[in-house]
Formats: sequence, C-alpha cells, structure tokens
Amino acid sequence: MLKKLGALIIIQFIFSTSLYANDKLNIFACEPEWKSLAEEIGGDMVKAFSATHAKQDPHYIRARPSLISKIRRADLIFCSGAGLEVGWMPILVQKARSQVQPGNIGYFMASKYTPVIDIPNEIDRGHGDVHPEGNPHVHLDPHNILLVAKELNRRLSIIDSKNKSFYQEQYNNFVDKWQNSILRWNKEIESIKGKRIIIHHKSFDYLFNWLQLNEIASLEVKPGIPPTASHLKNILENTNKSSVDIIVVSPYDPTEGALWLSEKTQIPVVTLPYTIGGNEESNNLIALFDSSIKILQNALYDK
Repeated sequence: MLKKLGALIIIQFIFSTSLYANDKLNIFACEPEWKSLAEEIGGDMVKAFSATHAKQDPHYIRARPSLISKIRRADLIFCSGAGLEVGWMPILVQKARSQVQPGNIGYFMASKYTPVIDIPNEIDRGHGDVHPEGNPHVHLDPHNILLVAKELNRRLSIIDSKNKSFYQEQYNNFVDKWQNSILRWNKEIESIKGKRIIIHHKSFDYLFNWLQLNEIASLEVKPGIPPTASHLKNILENTNKSSVDIIVVSPYDPTEGALWLSEKTQIPVVTLPYTIGGNEESNNLIALFDSSIKILQNALYDK
C-alpha cells in the first residue's frame, strides 16, 4: 500500500512539474502593438492578450469584467503609459496581483523608456484633453520600438529567468530584423519628406516627425475636442491660402469633419492603420510600418 502511495505521489509530482514547465507567461497588453511585440520577444513562452483593438480609441475603454478576469492572471502588464490608459487602467490594476502593481517588475509602461514629445508647459483643462506626461503614442517611431523591446527582454528574463537565454535569442533576432527594416524604410520615405498634411488628432505625431511631414492644422479644436463648424471654416480659409497634400485620420477617428473639408477642397482623406489590425495588411509591427509608408507614398505620389 505504501509503495503504491509513494508511486502515486511521484507520478503526481512529475505531472505537476511538467505542467509548470509548460506554463506560459500571461501578458496583459493594453494595445495591439504591445501584444505583437510581446509575441516577438516572448515567442512560445508567452500568452499575450490585448485589451483593445485597432478600431477602438485607447483613451476611452470600459473596465469590463472580462478585462478584470484577464488582468487577475497577468504576469506582466504592458501598456503605453503617459496617461493614454488613465481612464480605465487604474480600475483594472486594483484587481491585479501584487507583482504587476506600479513599481514592480510586472508593471511596464513603454513611454517610460522612450523619448516623449508634446509635453505641455502647463496643465489647463481649457487646453483640451492634454496628457501631462506628453504624447503617449510612442510606438509610431520605429526607433522607440527598439528601446521598448530592450526593456521588455530585460523584464521577461527576470520574471521567467529559466528561459532567459530564449528571450535573449528572440530579442537579438528581432533587433536584427527591425534594424534592417529601418534601413529599408529610410530609403523608401525620401520621396514623401516635407509634404504638408492636416491631421484629426495627434495620434501620428511620432510617425510624422520621423517621416518629416509638416502638420498644417488639426481638425480637433483642441486635443480631444471634436471639430466645430467655425473651426472647420477657419481651416478651410487657411487651406485655400496654402498647399495641403492630404488629410490623415486613424481607423477610430470620426470622419465627418475630414470628409466635409475634403469635399470643399478636393484634398484626399487618408486612413492610416495606427496599430496592428488597423487594416488587413498590418498584422505585425513590420507590416504596420510597411503599410503606413505604402499608403502615404500612394497618396502623395506626384503631389
């Protein structure tokens, strides 16, 4: 009897150890771009989930029960930070485990590890929905992706130290692939530098800074404040006095103002994917930049 009991305990131990060895790190990503990067560096060792999709404005998400369930199992929370998720993440984090609370290794805000632009000189609600920490859309500068990937590799290697060498290899492969892509993109974007654009929201500032595109006006009256008739008329008057090449929106931006201005000026409206899943082509990070550059090249050809 004791021999049988001992054998059973050994079998259960081996089985439980095997299950543990096959466990994947649960990564709760706030946006699709970070889910994609987590899968690039984490490979088969991680199970990544995105709280939002490309057709959602990440500023305005409801902390629904399904997200609470996901975050309770998270080994790593991976978000943009800089106030992008301030309307919903704090509620979710309250339900999460101690290792993913702010200040711990499992709480990772990408913008803490990149240069941040558009930091306001003063905070005043009269200036619109401004982010005190600066523009949070850091993923749209390809150089920022490398900085975030480096920190992600470090954190994964600490949280799951037994697989440190695997993460390092994944990271090295990603860096090689990404740096080669940047070299290719730098050649491809030469033809569109200096073009003049109208934006809806400052979602693409990092991308346009890298591409050296000139933002002439914003359809929003102020950040987060929808276009008004008087504001659009002012843009129309100024547009008639200067050359503008395209109007740019994201998949989740309202398009009424852009379409009205386009009808009045014959300036084309261009939708850029913004993140993974923003269009059919953008199914990973490299494809996101490939698609964005191709769309802009096509729209700005002969402009």
